[in-house]
Amino acid sequence: MLEPIVNFFARIFLWIGRGIGYVVAWLAWPFMAAARWYRRRGWILQLAVGSIVLLFVGLYAYFFWQSQVWTNFNPDYVQAYNLESRTVSAGEQVAATEGGETRTCGRSAIAEVAADLTDFNVNENAWISSMLLYKTGFFFIDWDDTPFFDNKASFQRGVNQTVRRTAVELVDALGRVRGTSQIDNDLQKARESIQFSENAWYFGLDPFGPKIPTPGFYRTTIESLRRFNDRLERCEAVFDARADNLIQFLDRIANDIGSTSAILRERSENYNSGWFDTRADDRFWFAYGQLYGYYGLLHAARADFEDVVNQRSLGSLWDTTESQLRAALNITPFIVSNGREAGWIMPTHLATMGFYILRVRSNLVELRQVLDR
Repeated sequence: MLEPIVNFFARIFLWIGRGIGYVVAWLAWPFMAAARWYRRRGWILQLAVGSIVLLFVGLYAYFFWQSQVWTNFNPDYVQAYNLESRTVSAGEQVAATEGGETRTCGRSAIAEVAADLTDFNVNENAWISSMLLYKTGFFFIDWDDTPFFDNKASFQRGVNQTVRRTAVELVDALGRVRGTSQIDNDLQKARESIQFSENAWYFGLDPFGPKIPTPGFYRTTIESLRRFNDRLERCEAVFDARADNLIQFLDRIANDIGSTSAILRERSENYNSGWFDTRADDRFWFAYGQLYGYYGLLHAARADFEDVVNQRSLGSLWDTTESQLRAALNITPFIVSNGREAGWIMPTHLATMGFYILRVRSNLVELRQVLDR
């Protein structure tokens, strides 16, 4: 009596096995044909073709390694600066000789953290977005449109966005005395360099010709920010640690992450493909990179504006803001899912990240309101 049922399932599995075999044969056919062609060639052509194949294998191995290994990634990186022990605001004179010839002023923690974040992106790690194999994509499909090998690139771009925003504020407000003083040349150079295209390689088509790749420009940003800090320590540069400048800096950060929150909301509301949303991971890791960068920069801002923070009794509220930023960095899913908010099999990590961003933004607005009283 069970024989017809057994035969039915046997045929089903036979068809499935044949289907898998056809798919494997179809995928393997180009490689088998290439191998047959290769064996029929002379040794000179075999050597040339083999060298090219080995080159691409090596490049892909390097690309896959760099895109998966996050060197020196540490959500608690701010602790290494030990800024809690600082007792002087940025640019404030802390020492001088009797004759006044030699002076020492406080360095800017904001400039230091911005330089270190860029160093983390392009020196401690390879800058993924401008790598040749990232630009060519997956069979010429943009890596950002696939679920593979693009998380680190999105994270790096998120971190880089925070440095770009900070460089603008350093030039326009923090590194000069009000709006009528001269722009600092080192900060201006840092801003120009960090605004360069994120995906430039050694050669390009628009415009046509050789180029300096993206990491080269970003390394100029690192050098310029550190040179500014050295001059600031010698009291040869300016850091204007006024309350209105801090208000403006907090406003810019709040607006920046508010824009990212809107992007997360749009993706979360209009696409509910769960684990199969190939763009959800890009949105998530860009937002994560932003929070990672702003965690350090806000921690640094508290040290640079120490007098303002103490005078306005902002310590407790600032601690809350930083703790919420740090809590958001605990969200590191193996696979980013963009399911429905009420789903229990495939959750929505985008909505969760958006929730943390809005909490941080709410605290930034509250900090600004206290400062503006």
